[in-house]
Amino acid sequence: MKVRDIIYEVNYKRQSQLELLLPGKTGLMVNDLKIIFFGTPDFAVPALKSLINFGYNIEAVITQPEKPVGRAKVILPSPVKKTALEHTIKVFEPHSLKKDEEFFKQFKHLNPDLCVVAAYGKIIPSQYLEVPKYGFINIHPSLLPKYRGPSPIQTAILNGDDETGVTIMKVDSEVDHGPTLSFVKHSVSNKDYKELESELAKLGAELLIDTISKYLNGEIKRQEQDHSQATFTKMFSHEDGKIDWNKPAEKTYNQIRALNPEPGTWTIWNSKVLKIIKAKIYDKQPYHEHENIYIGVVYKENGDVFIPCSVSHIEPEIVQLEGKKAVDIKSFVNGQPKFVGSKLE
Repeated sequence: MKVRDIIYEVNYKRQSQLELLLPGKTGLMVNDLKIIFFGTPDFAVPALKSLINFGYNIEAVITQPEKPVGRAKVILPSPVKKTALEHTIKVFEPHSLKKDEEFFKQFKHLNPDLCVVAAYGKIIPSQYLEVPKYGFINIHPSLLPKYRGPSPIQTAILNGDDETGVTIMKVDSEVDHGPTLSFVKHSVSNKDYKELESELAKLGAELLIDTISKYLNGEIKRQEQDHSQATFTKMFSHEDGKIDWNKPAEKTYNQIRALNPEPGTWTIWNSKVLKIIKAKIYDKQPYHEHENIYIGVVYKENGDVFIPCSVSHIEPEIVQLEGKKAVDIKSFVNGQPKFVGSKLE
């Protein structure tokens, strides 16, 4: 029986967790293994849920402290905290793993066998790495050593990659540097960031369950990364979202797919910021009524709105003017008829 089949048995047959043995030679029952889970955003939730559904003993969850969200600055729990509380799992929100000595004492007292990391958002200090018997393993959404760092999914889309994936690796003292345990490839296609993130999160959760049992049973040979081939990603800022209409439409299309919802992609119209939230690429030369088409000058044809780039065109679908709500492009043009024929900066 495959590990995934066992997961389905747990979910649908309600098989007792106490009866489930880890496949292989350990002789451990699933809930004998004490796991501490480190994670914060939506990407980490499927992995946590998979561990819970499989019957693992999640001793605690460590997540980033609650932060104000949105214009109203409402304090909301992280998606991982919300999931943990729904399953009555202890949650810790240290502001600094490195500086909080009292929390480190608590962590050691919990005495985990294994720690699982999924988009926690902070580097794990080396003193933590030495505590669990089986160390730390991390779910990273790229095919390492490519795209180490904080934004591998966005960077893959931004660069126009056809393929990405998920790697499960041992955590060491450097960022995404440790030996890999397993990986799975996945198509990028024309997906936007949130769509691709969701797919990779589910793949990572499945791969995690399969990897843990093989890792504990010594069935996986750790593979050192080729560090000479490593590439690194960065945190994207508001300025990274500024659209340059002098670039080919394909570059702008990738930028829009990669950087929404955060930090967002934008241009300047009528001295205000106009976010381009969703768009299509129009790579054919459109039939047009106008004699001249200029880069960055909006035109309308057969009811559709286009923005010419240096090569091909962008067809915006959802936009948001500064201080207004996001709307579809037809509604926007109906409310702002001077948009057509204007130049975007």
